[in-house]
Amino acid sequence: MLPQRNEYSNEAEYLYHKSLILENPSEMDPVLYFYLIDAVAHLDYTLSSLAYNPDSIRCVMTGEYLRRRVDQAKEGDNALFPGFMVWLRDTNQEMFESTPMLWQLVYDPDECTRYVGFRIVLDPASRTPLPPQFFHDMTDDIFSQQLLRSIYPTGALGKLFTEYKAKHAAR
Repeated sequence: MLPQRNEYSNEAEYLYHKSLILENPSEMDPVLYFYLIDAVAHLDYTLSSLAYNPDSIRCVMTGEYLRRRVDQAKEGDNALFPGFMVWLRDTNQEMFESTPMLWQLVYDPDECTRYVGFRIVLDPASRTPLPPQFFHDMTDDIFSQQLLRSIYPTGALGKLFTEYKAKHAAR
């Protein structure tokens, strides 16, 4: 049984109302799409643990899904993404700042934000839950049309990732 609705369940509902129906994910750069969905899954897991319960079936299913993705993140071109984000920060600040804030926080080695046990943790020293507005803002950020358009191979981010791969994949 799920507990009474709270401000986090409202944000979970907001996240679940988002859609890629007007997009063609199969044509998006596969690595950028992987990390887009990865960010959504981490949002979902963190939100669900606050809205419902870490032992709810929703959290259990998402946790199982994320466990598999940890291994996939290390395979092939997926392994290039964290370095790509650092390279983007160092070579194209404007484009870096156009990526989702969650990517900027998690993949910037100068930031302390991490995925810890699949949860988003902004400050490892804090035990305060993330505010509901954080999830609303991250959801809007991840599903922005500008970002979605940019992760196709012909989009701005897609082109930069192709450039990065060409320079760094052989290393």
